[in-house]
Amino acid sequence: MPVNPYQKYKQQSVMTMTQGEMLVGLYDEIIKQCNGAIMYMEENNVSKTNEALLRSQRVLTHLRSTLNFKYDIANNLDALYEYFNRRLVEANIHKDKKPIEEIIPMVTDLRDAYAQAERLTRT
Repeated sequence: MPVNPYQKYKQQSVMTMTQGEMLVGLYDEIIKQCNGAIMYMEENNVSKTNEALLRSQRVLTHLRSTLNFKYDIANNLDALYEYFNRRLVEANIHKDKKPIEEIIPMVTDLRDAYAQAERLTRT
């Protein structure tokens, strides 16, 4: 089977990312999927809405699984991730975009903080 050049490039770029870049990428994916879920809700596409919200939840579950609880901040992040997850479940059950719109700015703030930290560690 021929190798897709885009897939190969994507795989290589992931393999060369720093941990900070990966973390920012995960937050980007949550934001992307949440925005997609809102769009799908507006189109009344229930299955695509569900799929986007489940993808967001999977990323949050992954982020929670990587927390190192020997650092105090891990407990705070765990609580935030749990809250985000709960709001996404509520949005999915009720097909209501308000919980998603509520968490997007918070996820964006976290993403921006990690992006800034990543830039600072490189200088």
